[in-house]
Amino acid sequence: MTENAHPDRLAKLARIREAGGDPYPARGVCAEPVAELVAGAGTPEAPGPRLGETVTVAGRLMGLRDFGKLIFAPVKDRTGSLQVGMQKAKLADWWPDRKNLDGGDLVGITGELGHTQKGEPTIWATKVQLLAKSVAPPPEKWHGLSDKEARYRRRYVDLWASEDVQEVFLKRSKALSVIRRYLEGQGYLEVETPTLHPIMGGATAKPFITHHNALGMDLFLRIAPELYLKRLIVGGLERVFEIARNFRNEGLSVRHNPEFTMLELYEAQADYRRMMQITEEMFELLARELNGTTQVEFRGGTYCFEAPFERVSYTGRFKELNGCEFDDEPAVRARAKELGLNHGSPDYWKLMNDVFEETVEKTLDGPVFVVDYPVAISPLAKANPDDPRIAERFEVFVAQMELGNAFTELNDPAEQQRRFEEQVASKDPEAPGEVDIDYVTALEYGMPPTGGLGIGIDRLVMVLTGQDSIRDVLLFPAMRPLTGTEEAAADAEAQPETK
Repeated sequence: MTENAHPDRLAKLARIREAGGDPYPARGVCAEPVAELVAGAGTPEAPGPRLGETVTVAGRLMGLRDFGKLIFAPVKDRTGSLQVGMQKAKLADWWPDRKNLDGGDLVGITGELGHTQKGEPTIWATKVQLLAKSVAPPPEKWHGLSDKEARYRRRYVDLWASEDVQEVFLKRSKALSVIRRYLEGQGYLEVETPTLHPIMGGATAKPFITHHNALGMDLFLRIAPELYLKRLIVGGLERVFEIARNFRNEGLSVRHNPEFTMLELYEAQADYRRMMQITEEMFELLARELNGTTQVEFRGGTYCFEAPFERVSYTGRFKELNGCEFDDEPAVRARAKELGLNHGSPDYWKLMNDVFEETVEKTLDGPVFVVDYPVAISPLAKANPDDPRIAERFEVFVAQMELGNAFTELNDPAEQQRRFEEQVASKDPEAPGEVDIDYVTALEYGMPPTGGLGIGIDRLVMVLTGQDSIRDVLLFPAMRPLTGTEEAAADAEAQPETK
């Protein structure tokens, strides 16, 4: 046992075993969802159809109130909480075993569904079965920053001990179902592409590198599935999507986790305008399905997810807020220096985009599409036929946070190879180190005009559920390992029980 196991609970565990009981039986009970029984009980004034029936529930005891010959305890399962009443008169044979029960234990309860004198739905127990003894005491409450760290590290406790946490993840699961249903209704096919890539590509990011022993080669955990999905467009699948786990070897923040979930979709005979339509329809549908309204509350603001969304020009807003054109290098470098961003990077376009992020992104409440990015920072996007400096690309923002990125996809193999070669020549550690010749070969067979869209699922769920940090929408976010001293302190916070 770890130090987290409480001595008093360990003593109870030993007593159960000494008496011939099994504190961890192999078989559970045939239980009904708590929420259905609460609904079936009704009220004393309007009794429900299940009132008086013998029923069985299974769940976690969330506390014990002992009144001598009567014990009340709420039992919580995945659907809700229901009070159980344990009376000595109805549980004479079991009654001595009550001393081995604790809050946090997993139990099966069989009894008659009724109400207390105050009208609370209650199961009056006739049988109590211990399904798993909890030797680690549940927390009394979670509060403050240090406790939040403990919540992330011990999500297996947080899910039942903290208010509304389960609801966030139920909504996340529902969001994925809604997305799949919407895209399938649009004729899209869900596909799976490789997670291990021989060449990093599809985005600009630092990858995780691993080694395949049998092949004797290094591989990259994917930073994006884009290039494989567009190969499928070449193959004639025409409308494909993937909900992919991606990996980027970057820092942690309230917006970033090194592994994250991305929706990517590609549609033949479409362009970035079609991708705007899909984004608007999907966002509005998600808001209605998850929250019952298009008004979304996030970080103290209210955002309307009803289409159409506002559109602003990258280059136009850049000039408006910085007083210079995006491709006026001397003026932009001077502006970067003024903003404290002149880090000496030889890559002008990276510096230019840093200026955009510092000045323009802070104004993007949204939902808003920022359209027409510079081609120089859009290596996989098609240039605007009326202005070759500008790409047919947009990013969608809510509350100054980018949620998605889309292009009219570049399908000219020679131009794509040239841009790949420029990336390789830049020696940027976040750019591919070699040209993806196989992808260029795929384009040589012909890719139709295509629109592509990527949506960050974690960030989108943050907004839709009103969570401040990406960690609040990830069941197991990346965390720095604790030292022995820190682990002991976390244990102390999580164990208020004393005897």
